[in-house]
Order: sequence, then C-alpha cells, then structure tokens
Amino acid sequence: MTHIRVRIGALGLALLTGLAAPPALAAENPAAAPTVEEQRLDKAAPQEILARSGFDTVAPEFTRALGKTRSYAQAERVVVRQGARLWQRAVDRAQGRGPAAGDLSRDDDRPLYWARLGMTREVRQWEPEFGLTEAQRSRLLASLERTSRGQDTIRYPHGKGVKRILVTGFDPFTLDRDIRISNPSGATALALDGTVIETADGPARVETAVFPVRWQDFADGTVERTLRPQLPRVDLFATVSQGRVGRFDVERTNGAWRGGFPDNENLSRTETIPVTDPASQPQWTSTTLPYKEIVAASTGRFPVYDNTSVTEIPAGGTDPVVRPEGPTAGSTARAGGGGDYLSNEIAYRATLLRDRLGLTATLPGGHVHTPVLQFGTGNTDPASGTVTDPEFIQNRLDIIAQVRSILTVAADVTD
Repeated sequence: MTHIRVRIGALGLALLTGLAAPPALAAENPAAAPTVEEQRLDKAAPQEILARSGFDTVAPEFTRALGKTRSYAQAERVVVRQGARLWQRAVDRAQGRGPAAGDLSRDDDRPLYWARLGMTREVRQWEPEFGLTEAQRSRLLASLERTSRGQDTIRYPHGKGVKRILVTGFDPFTLDRDIRISNPSGATALALDGTVIETADGPARVETAVFPVRWQDFADGTVERTLRPQLPRVDLFATVSQGRVGRFDVERTNGAWRGGFPDNENLSRTETIPVTDPASQPQWTSTTLPYKEIVAASTGRFPVYDNTSVTEIPAGGTDPVVRPEGPTAGSTARAGGGGDYLSNEIAYRATLLRDRLGLTATLPGGHVHTPVLQFGTGNTDPASGTVTDPEFIQNRLDIIAQVRSILTVAADVTD
C-alpha cells in the first residue's frame, strides 16, 4: 500500500496505522442495510471459503444464540463470548489444533474474515423484541470487532525471563479486484498468536491482533486503543502488512498523510492522518527496529530491503518530490516508505504512540511489508472460481515463516 505500489504491478498495496476510538458503524438507523463489505459475503468465493473451512456454521450458530437473548445485557454477553470464540477458533485452526473441518489449508486467514462479516451483518439487521437503540447496536458491533480480532486477548506471562513481542496484521483488501484474496499479514497473526520464539537470550512470547482495512476505524482510534496498554509492557513490536511483489521491506520512515485509495467499504480519505493533539503531530516518524541486522540476516527465500524512500513536499515548495534517502528538514509528508494507505497509517500511529509514551529510545518497533501473496501460474483469473492452489499455499507458508525469522533476528539484538 505504497502511494501506490499497486500502480506498478499486482496487488502491491500496503496498510498503515493511526490513533482512534470505537469502530465507525454504518448503521444510522436500527436494522441498517448491510455494509459494502457484508454485501460481498453472498458471492460464490466467500461461500466456498467458509464451506471448505467449516466456518460456514459460525454465523448461523451466532444467530441462534442471539435469538435466545431476552435483554441487551444477555446479547452483549453472547457477542463478546462468540466473538472471542471465533478468534480462538481461527488461531487454533491455523496452528493445527482440533479438526480442520474442511479441505482448505489451515494457514488460510480468509475464513476468519468472512465469518466475522456474517456475524456483523446479523447484528446490523437484528431486531429483537426487547428493542435495541442505535447506541446499543453500535456497542455490540464494536465489541464483536474487538473480540473477533484478538485485540482484547493480548496476554503475556508474568515475571522476567521471557521477552514480549507484539505483532499486528490486516484483513484481506482490494476484494473488488479479486474477491479470493488472502492477506499474508493476517495469516501471520493467526499463525503466531500465543507462540514462543527461541532467541539467543531465551524465549520470546508473541501476541497478535488483526485490524480492519477501513479508514474510519483508524480515525476512531482502534490502533491506539489496542496498542496503548501494551507498548509500555513489550520488548518489541512490528506492524505487518502486504506490500510489493517478491520482497520484504522494513520501512524506515512513516508519513502523516492519507492518499485516498479506497478501503474495504470503497471509501476514500485524502488528508493528514487524524490523531489526538494535532498541534504536536509530526510529519514523520521513524522505525526503531534493528533494520541493519534484519536486512543482513538470512531469513527466508524473499529478499529483505531497508526502504528509505519517501514522498514529500519540500519546505517552501508546493509539488511532491520523491526522496530516496528519506525526508528533508521541514518537509510535508505525502507518502512514507510504506506509502499513503493504511499500512503506512498503522506504522505511523504505532510509532507516534511509542514516541508519545516516551519509549523511543527503549522500544524497538516499526513496520514490515511482506511480499504480495500470489496465486499459482494459471490461477490468476478472479472469475476462475479456484480459491486456492498449491503454489498459493506455499507462498503464504513461506511468508509466515520468514516473518517469524525476521522477528527472531530483531529479538536477538534487542536488549
């Protein structure tokens, strides 16, 4: 999601980060129409993905449970419980626990995405006999988003001796281009959540969360709300998203600009990234990941680059200029190394939060772009109906393994 790397190739969009509040909800009135994301759910590919993973039972079971509630308090408990259950089911499937419940490969992140949309659509259109105010429906949707994304279940062991690593991923995106798309960053989050990486200094526990590809959720503070309690406690963090074809990038600099590429609701935003206390908002933030060591290490089949390029409006200027070596003094951001989409924004928000918490000198953190996850040769037509293939699966597994290796290198050099 560079500004936009997709223009020079296949799906090379990446996601960025920001400072926010509860997710924005489409419902202005009770029982609102399905959102743009939810409307895609009934297409053939999502239904096949759900059926071939066993996740086609999630929304019907949720609907039955909601239907048995007799008060808002009961409904809230059902939403929280079933949202958390969906996240744990997706993590367990990705990590080989329990039955696969279908022939779709376990490493697939798409069942979680489409099952969640089935649940949010039900809440959005639900009309219980006890009545539901707009505010109550919004709170239920916010709870469902939070619990089904692992955002409120980040837990680290107490005591010393175990490093703490926080990793974030994203939903699939650009679904109108190819509705079969999987996001390797989301798959990585499922594969690594709660796992332990062995480093030179001992074990490191990884906890993860997944974020939506929606501008408004970021403006409403979903990133800050999730990360603020965690950053003072962790030893390392990495926001991860899909970037360019055939390469990893460690993004050196993040910019305070939204470039307007449509999100999963087909909405655009072209503006300065909205954050709290805008008067003190910097145009640029920087990674504190050990990028030199990461780039020098042998972490997997894909090359890894220290990406220093940005796009800026120079001080006193009016036109954007690409700066391969990074921003110049007094410039205005138009794209970070990770572009001007939500990958850049999550990186900007997370590193700005790190800086505002006074952790710049002590907490390694920043953004990693994975390669674009590609289907196999001959399976490039979205209308083909083929939602997976062996090369697609291997590419995703290789990306997941290389992210784990990159985290291991970073943790090894972290004091």
